[in-house]
Amino acid sequence: MSLFAGPETPSTGLTGSPLDRADHLRRDPAQMIALRSRPDARWLVLDDLKPLMTAESELFWAYRSDLPHDALSVFLGLTPEGAPRFAAATLAHELIAENGGKLMDARAAAQLLGDGRAAILAHARSLLAWHARHGHCSVCGAPTSVSKAGYARTCPACHAEHFPRTDPVVIMLAVHGDHALVGRQPGFPPRFFSALAGFVEPGENLEEAVARELHEEAGIFTGRVRYLASQPWPFPSSLMVACFAEAKGVELTLDFDELEEARWVTKDDVRAALDGSGDWLAPPPMAIAHTLLKAWVES
Repeated sequence: MSLFAGPETPSTGLTGSPLDRADHLRRDPAQMIALRSRPDARWLVLDDLKPLMTAESELFWAYRSDLPHDALSVFLGLTPEGAPRFAAATLAHELIAENGGKLMDARAAAQLLGDGRAAILAHARSLLAWHARHGHCSVCGAPTSVSKAGYARTCPACHAEHFPRTDPVVIMLAVHGDHALVGRQPGFPPRFFSALAGFVEPGENLEEAVARELHEEAGIFTGRVRYLASQPWPFPSSLMVACFAEAKGVELTLDFDELEEARWVTKDDVRAALDGSGDWLAPPPMAIAHTLLKAWVES
């Protein structure tokens, strides 16, 4: 059997960035100065982690001269044509007054973008959110400074280096025969159901996290686990790992702090939810839960 036999890994929302992250350039401060000085360099502006969008709901790319000299700036990468792209955290009211446009919630903006642009936004938001929360050294408490073009912070007092973290989250569809388990958290919109999910805890692998979360939240035991795909989720900095889990039974015991309701659904139920004609609402295409449900229906 071929190592890579089976279906292709499905593409997921917030992925497919066209930018080359050019790690070899990040480590060279002189190269970064040169890239920032190029006439084709542009900055994606985020104000309070909200991207500045044009009147046509496209990403607004600013010139260096549009930004305050002390704005926090991170390197995103190079376009296929080799043009540098950065992101900056700064107030946007002057840019809006001069150029029009508007600030938009990053999730809402990402759903309007395609061709890898949502992935660029996710990349920028996640990096800038990390910097906003990590201005001081976790070892000695001293203020830290940006290094490696935004992919690290360095402490001048104790010389510790700090790197952006990504928190793994398992999101799984438990399957029993011709049924799959969906649930809704107390804070979900009315009629909205999704796959169950939870953070991976220290000292466990992904398969153990899948089994633990399904048992904790829904009271079911599971067997085999199959990986499907992954997705960055920059709210603030998770990596969603989508899996199918083989449920050993259908009796549910819910943790009502985590789940308001859960139900076993058929493929016809899911098809209806995905096309908007069902009695419950499925996650939007940008979410990897949508990918999970769609892959199960098509399996």
